[in-house]
Amino acid sequence: MSQQTLEATKLDLELLKKAYRLMLTAKTMADTYEENKAICSKYVHSTSRGHEAIQLAAALQLKPYDYAALYYRDDSMLLGMGLQPYELMLQLMAKADDPFSGGRTYYGHPSLRREGFPTIPHQSSATGMQAIPATGMAHGLAYLEGQGLLKGEEKPVVLCSLGDGSVTEGEVAEAFQMAVLKGLPIIYLVQDNDWGISATGREMRAMDAFEYAAGFKGLERLRVNGSDFEESYEGMRVAIEYARKVRRPVLVHAKVPLLGHHTSGVRREWYRGENLQQHSVEDPIPKMRELLLGAGLEVDEVKLLEQEAMRTVANDYERALNALSPDPATFNTHEFAPTPVTEEQGERSPKGADKTIMVDAALHAVDDILRTYPEALFYGQDVGGELGGVFREAALLAKKYGDARVFNTPIQEAYIVGSTAGMSAVGAKAIVEIQFADYIWPGINQLVEELSKSCYLSMGKFPIQSLIRVPIGAYGGGGPYHSGSIESTLLNIRGIKVVFPSNAADMKGLMKAAFLDPNPVVMLEHKGLYWSKVPGTEDAKTVEPDENYILPLGKANIVQQADEQEMRRGNSMTVITYGMGVYWAKTASKQFPGSIEIVDLRTLNPLDYEAVRASVELHGKALVLTEEPLLNSFAESLAGRLSKDCFQKLDAPIHTLGAANLPAVPLNVELEKMMLPNPDKVAAQMEELLSY
Repeated sequence: MSQQTLEATKLDLELLKKAYRLMLTAKTMADTYEENKAICSKYVHSTSRGHEAIQLAAALQLKPYDYAALYYRDDSMLLGMGLQPYELMLQLMAKADDPFSGGRTYYGHPSLRREGFPTIPHQSSATGMQAIPATGMAHGLAYLEGQGLLKGEEKPVVLCSLGDGSVTEGEVAEAFQMAVLKGLPIIYLVQDNDWGISATGREMRAMDAFEYAAGFKGLERLRVNGSDFEESYEGMRVAIEYARKVRRPVLVHAKVPLLGHHTSGVRREWYRGENLQQHSVEDPIPKMRELLLGAGLEVDEVKLLEQEAMRTVANDYERALNALSPDPATFNTHEFAPTPVTEEQGERSPKGADKTIMVDAALHAVDDILRTYPEALFYGQDVGGELGGVFREAALLAKKYGDARVFNTPIQEAYIVGSTAGMSAVGAKAIVEIQFADYIWPGINQLVEELSKSCYLSMGKFPIQSLIRVPIGAYGGGGPYHSGSIESTLLNIRGIKVVFPSNAADMKGLMKAAFLDPNPVVMLEHKGLYWSKVPGTEDAKTVEPDENYILPLGKANIVQQADEQEMRRGNSMTVITYGMGVYWAKTASKQFPGSIEIVDLRTLNPLDYEAVRASVELHGKALVLTEEPLLNSFAESLAGRLSKDCFQKLDAPIHTLGAANLPAVPLNVELEKMMLPNPDKVAAQMEELLSY
């Protein structure tokens, strides 16, 4: 994009006056916070001092049908969109009527779904991580537009705001790669103030964002002086018009001064020295004042704008001080959005239906979803094209529904996971796949920071519908990078649901419910159960439910009951398990006819704790069985809770059994057998408990 396109444009005087008033508003807010730092620094905050011109130039050109992903220094951007100082101050002071989060998250961390305003989904503290959900929004818009599903005649764009230091994050590279690869309508606005807390640009990067972006062929780019409103406005006009009409990505690199503190908790006097004076030369506010006077505005008119800004901020600050704080009793609301699936539906065992294996049940479930819901799409590594997944769990879906709906991604677990947040925000519904559980770790950052917190911190405005499929588990020499169990890590992430089916019927019903759930759901699918080829797993193959079958999350299933006679003799126990554990328990239980009840959890969060507790209290003896290394696992946690709650009804300590406490599953099959549970190990625990 040539520099000639940035020739000076004569801007409307009313626009310049509005921009100047909003610049002064932002500055006065920052000054007010500093003057009242005993109150305003109770919660850490940043301001836009020095960044006002480029932020307003961007905000004043976005349309209500556009989308934005902002970062924590963008309060001028929010003012330009139409937010009032009072509203931002409510967030600053964590007040009940904070329009973004009801007092739950930091200043400058917006989440807004309001008529007449660009949509701003929740995001994390935005040190580069927001680039992936923002690109996911553009990806979702491009998909919906291509399918003829985009509402309205307008063509929305996404604005992703970044600090230059954050561009060094690897996740930003993933976002740029996909934006170019898929040709997405997104503007990356990089505000470069040459600081990252106390680290300077020369310490943090080998090149600035403009230079870095040259490596992404197809990412248009331009530079602007971000302290000059006219130049910034024209640059953003060109960028937004390009993204809106050409539907391709563009990066705007805006050089700006940093005139405030990094945050209220990291003060400029601690490390800036003479640098602050150097940056002050580029203060956009005096520049804007001169522009107005040069455009013919009288000094008195300029002063009126200044007085109006000061008066508004002063009045809004007093109002915000006196606003109500949140009701402490509401602290736990909006962990999840309500799910529409609360009852089992459809036929689980239709007459005349054939038995099917788990992998085919999964394939058929996704096929049903794609056929029924045009807003649904499915992507991940190797799921598209000819292969259809390394386990053939997506076989022929790309041919059936097209490459826009079922497609391969690069090896980018962070993008695979995090993009679903953006998809959800624009109304696309993503099913994604991580190829093996051992490879999910690069995506954990997005799962934790972007997906899991969104519903809670946005007060329910932005729940994230995301179905993440993860093949999991060990069998037959998969080795250390294709055999791991990760459920305990996932279960320590609040705000996500975790499902673990053990048979084909459950797989199909739970997959449908997980897709319809408005919250993030991780579905763990044991590879050793996919084809029922592992000895003892024959029952994983079941009659296939009909296409209307849905099984609610959070409902455990008693897959084997103990005999009444053995129970009356006190010769019974329960095994609480899931996944492959169901079949180890079934095989082991043959040595103790009539004595073993087996509870298949099916969903690990939400957990059907009442069913589990009832089973433990009924028998007085229990084994919690897992494939994970046992130490500090979900299984141990559950056993501990049951030991406390069921203490009066127990006839023996609750036992636990899991894999050996080792960092990885070894490749050699004999070593693998030594590490993992098996029916013989389970039988030994059963014998000990029944004899107690």
